[in-house]
Amino acid sequence: MAIEQRGVDTVPEAERTSGPRDLVAILLGSNLCLGVIVFGWLPVSFGLGLWASVTSVVTGTLAGVAVTAPLALVSLRTATNLSTSSGAFFGVRGRLVGSVVGLLLSLGYTALTLWIGGDVMVGTLARLTGLSTGDGTHAVVYALLAACTVVGAVYGYRLLLRLSKALAVGMTVLLAVGLVAYAGDFTTAPVPDTPYLLGSFWPTWLFSAVAAGLSGPVAFITLLGDYTRYVSPTRHSARSVHRATWLGLLVGLLVPQLFGTVTALAARAGLDYAGPLVAASPVWYLVPLLLAATAGSVGNAGLMLYSMGLDLDAILPRATRTRATLVVAAVATGFVFLGHFASDAQSAMTSFVLLLTAIGTPWAVITLIGHARCRGEYDPEALQVHNRRSRGGIYWFSAGWHPRATVSWALGAAVGLAAVSTPLYEGPLLALTGGIDCSFVLSGLTGGLLYAVLTPAPERDAPGTESVPGVPAD
Repeated sequence: MAIEQRGVDTVPEAERTSGPRDLVAILLGSNLCLGVIVFGWLPVSFGLGLWASVTSVVTGTLAGVAVTAPLALVSLRTATNLSTSSGAFFGVRGRLVGSVVGLLLSLGYTALTLWIGGDVMVGTLARLTGLSTGDGTHAVVYALLAACTVVGAVYGYRLLLRLSKALAVGMTVLLAVGLVAYAGDFTTAPVPDTPYLLGSFWPTWLFSAVAAGLSGPVAFITLLGDYTRYVSPTRHSARSVHRATWLGLLVGLLVPQLFGTVTALAARAGLDYAGPLVAASPVWYLVPLLLAATAGSVGNAGLMLYSMGLDLDAILPRATRTRATLVVAAVATGFVFLGHFASDAQSAMTSFVLLLTAIGTPWAVITLIGHARCRGEYDPEALQVHNRRSRGGIYWFSAGWHPRATVSWALGAAVGLAAVSTPLYEGPLLALTGGIDCSFVLSGLTGGLLYAVLTPAPERDAPGTESVPGVPAD
């Protein structure tokens, strides 16, 4: 198990030895963690009962997977990560849009996973050993979790795949036992003192579908290529990879989220999840809960941190993947401390996922439209021009940017941000949507329609894209 040396360069065919089963394993095993489980608590914290919470999460997740899963097919064809692949449509420098979006998404979810996992670890250790729950203890636990996460992320894909396979089995058992542990206190009624967040049922339900359900798949819009670039299109069909992505995302997200909904109701967790979850746990489940908090957090945050390292490597080609991973690990750990000491969990989570969903969705829609137009045919060498600090190639467009694609994304993101409703910020377009958050739909439609209208011709046939490989960059 040597440290992976590849960054966002093209993976040779000989190294593309993974398959659809590996894709299912990594999507399932990495998501069975408290960082995903906590999203099942969000509907309960919004004032919804069991069936309203379940239907909102399932509906949002299905919609998100339908948009996200096809993105796995892009890197299957390009043999590099998704943000670099998007250079076929945004330009080899314009694909930095995808790198920044991916970096922000992974940064937030890494911090969230370490934050929630660390809080549960401190709580369970306090009940088991009488350990202090003060700020010093939290700081030590966060640092230890982050250090373990860095090891997995630095070693790279092969180690993370093995870890995910083990977690797919181990965490499934721990969650199944957890349902038994909390079954005695389970109730279908909403938690007391948690009125509807938006004042009435349907606006709150729709808000929950976006914030708790749809946000899960959207978190993977730039991550899927990190795994499918190691799958060979000559040995595995696009249909089998698409099916595996659907299965991995759907099961990998719904199982932990619905576990979170059930345990949140059982623990009467209204304004906080970690504390009530630990307090309501029977003594015999504390050790399994500690294992779930530790192993699950390392597996999930490790993959997120791995993706962050790739995205930073794409932004700064002179940096190695290992150095980039260490840098983003330090930043993510800083966000964990910021979240613990300065933020309210519910407000921070919902605001983060909704804002990033509004920004990321138009990028994903434009990438999917471009992939459909080129029918999965790419020039892998031309995609690597920026990484090699050169210029030219069929994806050079205008100084490495495709202005119309970039403008389409920017306007889509702006409309999404103007239509978003979060505890910390409300966009001006909410007055036109009846106060209902339609940011996901509006941002995707705006970005996609603008791109389709402004770029009617296939990107590979666009003028001014003559190949000029190997020319040093300015």
